[in-house]
Amino acid sequence: ERLWELRKDKGLNLEELSELTGISKSALGSYEKEDYKEINHGNLITLADFYGVSVDYLLCRTENREQINTPLTELHLNDEMVALLKSGRINNRLLCELATHKDFIKFLADIEIYVDGIATMQIQNLNALVDTVRHEIIERYRPGEDDPHLKVLQAAHISDDEYFSQMVRDDLNLIIRDIREAHKKDSESAPQTTVANELKENLEAVENFKGS
Repeated sequence: ERLWELRKDKGLNLEELSELTGISKSALGSYEKEDYKEINHGNLITLADFYGVSVDYLLCRTENREQINTPLTELHLNDEMVALLKSGRINNRLLCELATHKDFIKFLADIEIYVDGIATMQIQNLNALVDTVRHEIIERYRPGEDDPHLKVLQAAHISDDEYFSQMVRDDLNLIIRDIREAHKKDSESAPQTTVANELKENLEAVENFKGS
């Protein structure tokens, strides 16, 4: 499938690709079939060089088409994150889709604003302004406790916890819906080894140990 996609990206038909790579048209057609497993090692290298990708990418051993063997130091990941990504406990492919979604930067920015308390002072100032107006109305007009204007001002108070929780939730829901839509016809997004399967295997191992 990847060979077919790469060829289409270059706008080539099999005959043109054959002329450019020196690989027969019939062989190229066979390589692009999903159930085809055998490919000449020399041809594999030729195609990888021609398309500017790694052999591992052609063999679907990596999702990295352009960023090949990027040093960990450039990724700024701590040891815990690297260990988690290598553990197989999470769906790395789904994590990549989440992080590369067009709205993920906004999602992360909203989290950062909340965590760092960047907007807390502004929200407190707005609440203080509302309180000032409310007290002025009370002093000047002496309305009752059920006065609708006071009720509105009371409801206008903003809780930064609730405000940002809702904002972050909305951001994430939008991203997840988009990813779900993209995977409606794709069952490959589920990890091969789930936490449930891992737990089941561990329990079976314990039972086998007890029985030995």
